Amino acid sequence: MLLERIYDEDLAQASYFIGCQATGEAVVIDARRDTDVYVHLAAKHGMSITAVAETHIHADYLSGTRELAHRAGAPIYISDEGGPDWVYGSGFDEGPAGAAVRMTHGHRIPVGNLTIEAVHTPGHTPEHLSFLLTDGAQTSEPGFILTGDFVFVGDVGRPDLLDAAAGGVDTRFAGAKDLFASLRDQFLTLPDYVQVLPAHGSGSACGKALGAVPTSTVGYERNFSWWGKYLNEDDEQGFVDELLSGQPDAPAYFERMKMHNRIGPALIGDAPRLVEYSASELSSALAADEVVFIDTRGHHKVHEGTVERSLNIPGAAKAASYGAWVVNPDVEQRSLVLLARSRKDAEEFRDHLVRVGIDNVHGFITSLDGLELVVPKLVHPDELGDIEHVMLLDVRNKTEYADGHLPGAEQLSGGRVMWDQDQFPAKGSGTIVTYCQSGTRNSVAASALRREGHDIAELDGSYAAWVATPTNLPIR
Repeated sequence: MLLERIYDEDLAQASYFIGCQATGEAVVIDARRDTDVYVHLAAKHGMSITAVAETHIHADYLSGTRELAHRAGAPIYISDEGGPDWVYGSGFDEGPAGAAVRMTHGHRIPVGNLTIEAVHTPGHTPEHLSFLLTDGAQTSEPGFILTGDFVFVGDVGRPDLLDAAAGGVDTRFAGAKDLFASLRDQFLTLPDYVQVLPAHGSGSACGKALGAVPTSTVGYERNFSWWGKYLNEDDEQGFVDELLSGQPDAPAYFERMKMHNRIGPALIGDAPRLVEYSASELSSALAADEVVFIDTRGHHKVHEGTVERSLNIPGAAKAASYGAWVVNPDVEQRSLVLLARSRKDAEEFRDHLVRVGIDNVHGFITSLDGLELVVPKLVHPDELGDIEHVMLLDVRNKTEYADGHLPGAEQLSGGRVMWDQDQFPAKGSGTIVTYCQSGTRNSVAASALRREGHDIAELDGSYAAWVATPTNLPIR
């Protein structure tokens, strides 16, 4: 058996390539949307992708299941659990291998000598499946469980996302109880040696205490996870209370991901060649409001000068996460033009953006030379008491805000600022001073608010600089 974990550091998301070396067949589970990595793995190992499956309707990234199935000519396997409100759309029935296989508990996917068995594990979402993996060449018993967003290393999937980002009302309570039951009746009935392969790692917003170790075992989680004691004592209410407390803010783009992942993400096929702009060409396109410029530098460089109304998405490493904060492709139809050192860097950046459904990257430019620049407004911490402003905005998570914030600051995480415009003073009413912890997230959010027409002043150095200021002056 061949098993490879493909991990996206940007979104803290793991997909899995699993192959039978005897027959050359392979399955990919929870694929991302830029699919070259799976095609290359298949070619490297002399295998064919004969199945593409996913554990549930994802919220944090746009699924690559349809994309990879079309590219590989493979059938799609999706959940048919959870009831009528959680049925995948007809887009999944338009694959090259015909209608998707809609699985219920106990369904088995044969992959050569391997068997993948669906286990209904609701809680994170009602339709959620986990997959038991058995290497039939070695044993008749499963040795692995691919848990999706059900069980992580040291944590479990949060059940409140349907409330926080998908329009649900108080679904978190029933979800938490379902999660308790799934742990008790499914996960903890497995032998301790079964290896746990989760879909997320540390840094994901799908849980609050995810470990950085890539894998675990049923026994380790049973004995050392925070939730183990509650299951051992059959304390459902204690489990529910701790699970639902202190969860991080859910980025608003999760709702868009849920919607598209349910109906079937658009196919992108072969990516077109990016256009390399000259300064004069880009200046003309900007003047005509035909494109949106993405400044990919860090905030310190941006603060020295950037293109007016540009969006700051600093570096490819977090392009998907930050890009989804400030670009809503369901609304923004204009082409995106990137600042990139080379075509290769621009293509890498584009690959990250398509993971969250931002497909309208059209071109790039390698230098700001020849472009008209503006300097974003900054306010130093020791000057904060002297600047008139109508709002002091903390764009960190609510848990960070609770640990300490500037007096009088209002909290709205950076991943929500573009979707909660009703919380801001009217445009033209005065300056909004924004900050995060050190400046990166603030620069992203501030660039989007400026583009929307708000008068923004960024707190230079953000909260860390304010804390370090010898005298924190009164704020007006």
